[in-house]
Order: sequence, then structure tokens, then C-alpha cells
Amino acid sequence: MLTAVWAAVVAAAAAFVAGAGVAVYVMLKAARLMSETSAAVAGLRERGDLLIERANAAIDQAGEQIARTETVTASMEGVTAAMTQMSGHLAAAAPALPAPGEGTSGPLTWAAALVYGVRWALGARRPGGDAPWRAGRGTAPAGRGTAPAGRRTAPVGRKAAAAASYRAAALASRGVAALASRSNGTPR
Repeated sequence: MLTAVWAAVVAAAAAFVAGAGVAVYVMLKAARLMSETSAAVAGLRERGDLLIERANAAIDQAGEQIARTETVTASMEGVTAAMTQMSGHLAAAAPALPAPGEGTSGPLTWAAALVYGVRWALGARRPGGDAPWRAGRGTAPAGRGTAPAGRRTAPVGRKAAAAASYRAAALASRGVAALASRSNGTPR
């Protein structure tokens, strides 16, 4: 039979085996935890590298855009200088235009346009009004004389003369207004 010493030795051995089993179990769990942690760290490192590469690409692209912007800005400064120089040349070469408030589209312009329109309408109505063009150059300019082949012309009456004079006045006032808006060659 077993004596008390033997019982103590068996109990100590059993406790040692149980303690060693628990220690091995804890070590296995710690090893698994470490391997999972190292895998997670490696994944984070890969993602961080990818993120850094994307950030570097974005920074490089931004640098290229800035370089392009600087190029465009420099060329725009050159264009501005050239336009300033050209407007100076135009201002020196062009005659002085009257100021917009000095009657550029006043009654005198309307009267001149009306006289021109009536004269044109009466000249087109006269039977021999386009004779110089027929005799000398062959064809009449557009809008005067005979119509192109196959097209009928309406007789010129008071309504047509009034419409022609109105069109001439409108065109004259537009031309004067366009010239007046460009004082000294600079557009507004």
C-alpha cells in the first residue's frame, strides 16, 4: 500500500503535470495571438505603404498642376502685355471717337440713315438705276439692281422704302454704337 510519502509524491507529480499542461496551453494561445497580431500588423503596414504611395502620387500630380498653372500664368502675363501694347498702338493709330454722350446715335445719324435708305430705295426703283453695273462690271452688287435668276422682285413702294430706311438706320446706329463702345481701342 501506499504510504503518506508516496501519496505526497504522486500528488506533487500530478500537480506538476497539470501545471505544465496549463502552461503549454497558455503558451499555445499566446503564440496564436502573436501570429494573428503579426499578420494584422503586416496588413496594416501594407495598407500604410499603399496609402503613402497614393499620397505621393497625389502630391506629384498636384506639383504638375502647379507647374502647368505657373506656365499658363506666365503666358497670360505675356498675352496681357502684348494686348496692352497692341491697344496702345491701336489708340495711337485710330482717330479719336466722340464720347457716348456727344450724340453718336442722335438725330443726325438717324437723318443720314433715312436719307441713305430713301435714296437707295428710289435708285432701285428707277428703271435705269442699275445701268452702270450692267454696262461696266457685269453684275450688280448684292441688294441692288436685278434679282438673281428665278427670283421675283416685289415692286418698291412706300412700305419697302420705309423698311429699307429703317434697316439702314438700325445698321448705322449699331455701327456707331459698336464704335462708341470701343473708346481708345479698349473694349468695355
